[in-house]
Amino acid sequence: MTTHTHRTGNLPYRNSEQRDLDASVWGHNPKNVAFIGDYLPRQCGIATFTSDLYQSYNSFIPDSRALVVSVNDTPEGYDYPSEVRYDFYQHDQAAYRKAAEFLNSKDVDVVCLQHEYGIYGGPAGSYILPLLRNLTMPIVTTFHTILKDPNEDQLLVLKSIADLSSRVVCMSEKGRDFLINIYEVPEEKIDLIPHGIPDMPFVDPHFFKDKFGMEGKQTLLTFGLLSPNKGIENVIRALPRIVEQYPNVVYMVLGATHPNLLKHEGEVYRDSLKKLASDCGVRDHIRFYNQFVELDGLLEYLGAADIYITPYLNPAQITSGTLSYAFGCGKAVVSTPYWHAEELLADGRGVLVPFGDSDAIAAEIINLLTDEATRHQMRKKAYLMGREMIWERAINAYANSFAHARQERMSTFNNQALYTMGSNSSATFKLPTLRLDHLFRLTDSTGIVQHARHHLPFYEEGYCTDDNARALILALTINTAGLSDPKLAKAADNYCAFINHAYTDEHRRFRNFMSYDRRWLEEFGSDDSTGRTIWALGTCIGQSSDRNTVTWAMSLFEKVLPTVVSMSSPRSWAFALLGIYEYQKKFNDDRLAKTIERQLLDKLTFRYTETATEDWPWFENTLSYDNAVLAHVLIRSGDAHLVNIGLNSLKWLVSLQTSPHGHFQPIGSNGFYTKGQPRAFFDQQPLEAQSTVSACLAALAVTGEDEWHRTAIRIFKWFSGFNDLGLPLYDQQTGGCRDGLHIDRVNQNQGAESTLSYLLALAELYTVQKQRPDTKAVNVSIPAPALMNG
Repeated sequence: MTTHTHRTGNLPYRNSEQRDLDASVWGHNPKNVAFIGDYLPRQCGIATFTSDLYQSYNSFIPDSRALVVSVNDTPEGYDYPSEVRYDFYQHDQAAYRKAAEFLNSKDVDVVCLQHEYGIYGGPAGSYILPLLRNLTMPIVTTFHTILKDPNEDQLLVLKSIADLSSRVVCMSEKGRDFLINIYEVPEEKIDLIPHGIPDMPFVDPHFFKDKFGMEGKQTLLTFGLLSPNKGIENVIRALPRIVEQYPNVVYMVLGATHPNLLKHEGEVYRDSLKKLASDCGVRDHIRFYNQFVELDGLLEYLGAADIYITPYLNPAQITSGTLSYAFGCGKAVVSTPYWHAEELLADGRGVLVPFGDSDAIAAEIINLLTDEATRHQMRKKAYLMGREMIWERAINAYANSFAHARQERMSTFNNQALYTMGSNSSATFKLPTLRLDHLFRLTDSTGIVQHARHHLPFYEEGYCTDDNARALILALTINTAGLSDPKLAKAADNYCAFINHAYTDEHRRFRNFMSYDRRWLEEFGSDDSTGRTIWALGTCIGQSSDRNTVTWAMSLFEKVLPTVVSMSSPRSWAFALLGIYEYQKKFNDDRLAKTIERQLLDKLTFRYTETATEDWPWFENTLSYDNAVLAHVLIRSGDAHLVNIGLNSLKWLVSLQTSPHGHFQPIGSNGFYTKGQPRAFFDQQPLEAQSTVSACLAALAVTGEDEWHRTAIRIFKWFSGFNDLGLPLYDQQTGGCRDGLHIDRVNQNQGAESTLSYLLALAELYTVQKQRPDTKAVNVSIPAPALMNG
């Protein structure tokens, strides 16, 4: 086994801050983090740490929506604050799976586990493993104890937790070395993030002494839960010699008795310390504060101390929160050489004394009280290094770790998708059954509800004309594909009625958003919503065989169409052009439609000539949403020059949105893609897949090249899991489509736009299948290099 040793002058944030650029691409600073561990008011060091971690994350990460899942050491639990959304008893094995189920039901980006032996049930805390195995989001684990000589159970549990974690955090170089060399955790998986501390000003101890009645006294301090392994008796034995030279010395012992010790032995240990102080003749020089103090109180005690002492008896302590706090607050520290102290107090930042050596403790304390220059120099060194440990820096490092965990989860899914859905020279694709269950679930007598929570219509956010126009186009497309359904025909009437009600004669446009109680929420809608509604009306006229419907659509189409020319959105022009093309299937010689068609094509072509370059052959400097529709309308224009522009720009767009593995990788909506700036990869939206499928099928119709059909089907497979995560968006159980791909999971909501996008893409593929019967079984293997690479 190779030994890895790292020595640095400053406290390193290893790995966590080395890849900020990558983190910015993959979604920096996840907002929805769930912290698992003990939590205040439970009296435990991990509870304090988890509380500080949660509070600091909420303070330093804008718009954080973190929550806490707490594990209890008593069946009745504790009176937790509101951030603890779920708690369970550590020895209830079944509760761990339920906790995982709870977290999976929440919109959690990352789980951050605090691991310490003894706080989870089972041998060496093994009950935590089923919880971790059942989580669907990435895990980042902070290891608070990393043993040098673990027993078999301890070794197995820690290794298993590390395997289940996307990243692991330790707080010291020695802990990192142990993880690599003893527990065989991959080095690149480990983030070294020092124990966070509050950002306390560098103050003179005299500022706080009067609060505790310590004016004019030299104060020594030890704090933490009281237990025999703290070695306090060795400081008491050193006191007579210290008091002999400094009669005003007072040793402050701050902390409640450890709850487990109190439960089994009561205050026997504390009483033994008091007796020892009396026997040594220093009872008046010790003050016991039998209380569990939270941060504000602790900082005042620390502020009053001249020297902080950690006289622990065991070297095997990889992290000490109490030492971190005292050190970071600029205290002169005397400590036994346990692992964390050796690392933190090196290079004159503190004093180390042998274990159990009261004489050495006395000598070093006397020396520091005598030599004020040395003591203050030591304080300054500690304080300056402590600025690297303040919670703001620690939280930034944790946020980096969380972001990389999400990125690595995505890479894992990507590899799984490649393995399970990789190319095969004989691969063929058969269109799935077109089901309308979820469409009807979202549709009521008013129209189609725009949003869902999971598969259920979310009435609170009402309706929009955009989605009712899409739904009408879908109904007509399905009918054209020969898949008519009486229930769908009835729903189509509802979509028409909604559009009819959306029209406002004053503006000759359509309103877009309507509340569930049928109140319009705006005077008129966006350019895009009006353009898309014109598309629906044109499709109605061109494809419907019902005279009443055509007559109704004609009236609105003629009123609204002229307004599109004055609109500024290229997508509104493109949607209107699609409507004109459908309209012209029935009325090809309408001069008004022809005139507006020419005007809109000229406007779009002008945009292209103003923006397009050899390496960016596009209509805008930003790729945002529904991109392919801009190329689509030129491909269908019938003008050879414009068709060529449309085909070339679509090839470029498809190539740009094809991953190295060959699957569709649409521009993400979380930032889009502006020329010359980093591209957003997530969140990926179903609308982009549908728009690109439709454009590719238009290219197929114009060129007759089967390559475009294969490309359309490959892009359609994005819905079924041939994507960055290897996860399906289409829900076979409900017939709905989920709302998009986050960086590490699928958005579980199944709204109208997403479901309509899936159904429209599928219906168009069925239309092609009807028109070209030889395409029922299509070879969709991915050539190398990937298809449509331009």
